[in-house]
Amino acid sequence: MKNLLNRRSSLLANGTAHLVPVVRDEAPASAEDDAAAQASSTTEPVRPVTTLRPVPVVPSQVNGRAVQMADSSEVEWLASEEALTPFRVFRSFEYSVSLLFHAKELTYYIVMYQNNTLWRALKAAELETAEAVFHHFEEQAARLADSETRRAQLEAQNEQLARMIAHSEAQAERLRNDMQRGTAHEQAVSNRQHQIRKEVAQLEAQRVAAQAQLNKMHRQIHQLNLSNNEVLPHLPANR
Repeated sequence: MKNLLNRRSSLLANGTAHLVPVVRDEAPASAEDDAAAQASSTTEPVRPVTTLRPVPVVPSQVNGRAVQMADSSEVEWLASEEALTPFRVFRSFEYSVSLLFHAKELTYYIVMYQNNTLWRALKAAELETAEAVFHHFEEQAARLADSETRRAQLEAQNEQLARMIAHSEAQAERLRNDMQRGTAHEQAVSNRQHQIRKEVAQLEAQRVAAQAQLNKMHRQIHQLNLSNNEVLPHLPANR
């Protein structure tokens, strides 16, 4: 019985279970029972029964080679003692994966960190197996970081758009100020021209009035000269 249980455990560990006939100490079967058993064995062959298991988060085997869970505290202690040599490192935002080699025990550790905190740790005895697990973790970390990647891209794009908006607003403000200054200057020029034309008109009126007054004075002087000439005595002409 003990051998049978051991064999059953071994089969379950391999992932596939088989129906195994069990010999019991019972009364001898009749000839009819023997015939029925022989007919059943010839017509209904024994079929393997696949054991249902949940899909693991991390691979328990890679290419048929065992991968074991590692003790997180052991990995952290080995890292603190600088006993692990990094063979591969992948990092994306707050997720990182490392393939570490423990030379003393010829063991490879594959660890995943989230925000610098050890999250998962596996170990393997062969580099090929460890690299396969490392790539598995690397794909997981890349998928987990997709949202971080998109967020970083959107933040950068939004900051760039904000800078462009600020630049455009500053440029528009400068143009508005230039237009306001131009309008104010044009208004000042227009007012100056109006004032100058008004002053010119006033000066022209003053010139006309002064010219008229001067002409009048000239006529008065001419008239006085004529009057003075009339009172002068007539002198005889020299012979």
